[in-house]
Amino acid sequence: QVQLVESGGGLVQAGGSLRLSCAASGRTGVTYAMGWFRQAPGKEREFVAAISWSVDNTYYADSVKGRFTISRDSAKNTVYLQMNSLKPEDTAVYYCAADSIHRPYIATMPYEYDYWGQGTQVTVSS
Repeated sequence: QVQLVESGGGLVQAGGSLRLSCAASGRTGVTYAMGWFRQAPGKEREFVAAISWSVDNTYYADSVKGRFTISRDSAKNTVYLQMNSLKPEDTAVYYCAADSIHRPYIATMPYEYDYWGQGTQVTVSS
């Protein structure tokens, strides 16, 4: 079992920055990859970014590429999402997720992730 807790959300102006954190606990040794998803009101949950837990392989959604950076600190069992140049359309609840299956690729679909955090709200004002 893996427990995930997100933090770092808040209210920022367009063009501003936030850094989200996701602290993992429990059987973290089974984690292969961790990802960030977001869900805005009335919209489907969408993939944002993911990173392999063992190597620095990353993957980003086109909508955030060049603005967001995912990183990890294995010693702290924590994954981060640095969000720069934020736009109002980035407003959503952001969820951290962990994939416990060793795949030959980084998963981007919600159903491919086994563990989820409670979410943290990010609001970008114009």
